[in-house]
Amino acid sequence: MSLKEIKSQIRAIQKIHQVTKAMEAVSAVKMRRSQSTAIEARPFALHSMGILRRILARGGALDHPLAVKRPEINKTLLVVVTSDRGLAGALNTYVLKRAEGYLREKGLTQKNSAILAIGKKGAEYFTRRGFEIVDRLERWGEGVSLGDPQALAEQLIENYTAGVYDRVVLVYSNFESTFVQAPVVRRVLPLSYPALEEVIDGIVSVRGKYSELREVALQETALEYQYEPNVRAVLDTLLPYLIGVMVYHAVLEATASEHSARMVAMKSASDRARDLGKELRHEFNKARQTAITAEVSEITSGIEAMK
Repeated sequence: MSLKEIKSQIRAIQKIHQVTKAMEAVSAVKMRRSQSTAIEARPFALHSMGILRRILARGGALDHPLAVKRPEINKTLLVVVTSDRGLAGALNTYVLKRAEGYLREKGLTQKNSAILAIGKKGAEYFTRRGFEIVDRLERWGEGVSLGDPQALAEQLIENYTAGVYDRVVLVYSNFESTFVQAPVVRRVLPLSYPALEEVIDGIVSVRGKYSELREVALQETALEYQYEPNVRAVLDTLLPYLIGVMVYHAVLEATASEHSARMVAMKSASDRARDLGKELRHEFNKARQTAITAEVSEITSGIEAMK
């Protein structure tokens, strides 16, 4: 490789390093903000799901349309939460593979399943594979409020009660730490005690802030609720709200996972670009030294020949 080619590669690597370093800094800011939002919202999500868990444990909602398990599952809706952009390492790949794994486990195909994609990457992935995309929601990652997931939850409930779907599940990346994000599948409808146990178990991590709430949640006993004016009227209002909280929690966790994974990916790219730049500069110096040595040898040989 000539000196000119090596210099050109060094300049290209330096530009890449500048870009990845800038993206790393931006992702770090977004990561801290999204992590803080997700973690601070966990007690709210935990206690909200705890209410639903206690209602189901006492059998208060067993005959509610949202809790009755249907004898035959004709169609399943997967709400898949991914990012709108790439450059987040293997985060989206893991979520999409987990969704595909669930489809295989349940024997679901394009005919008896549909996808509601939150995030551009999930919509593109399942569109290419011929799945029905009932809706694609983008730009939910930054500053999403509870109102949007609440509206989505009401839409899911409306379709479920109308018999369009017999089962609704969430597939998203659960934030555990900056370096660990775990893809999970959580059943939303029909509501069930075991499914709620999984949700609650995944809300608060074993270590870190609010980890003590994990033990509190496990030790909670089912309370006897009194309903006014009646059970059905209260649950008709309460259950859609709690399902909205479940969706909201999933979006916050997925957003924290996305920015954490992107920051780590950009840091790795920056470090690799820096190391590659050092290797190229070392190669450039060696090549230049070889060229100088060759020139000196030629001059020396010319002087000797003239004697």
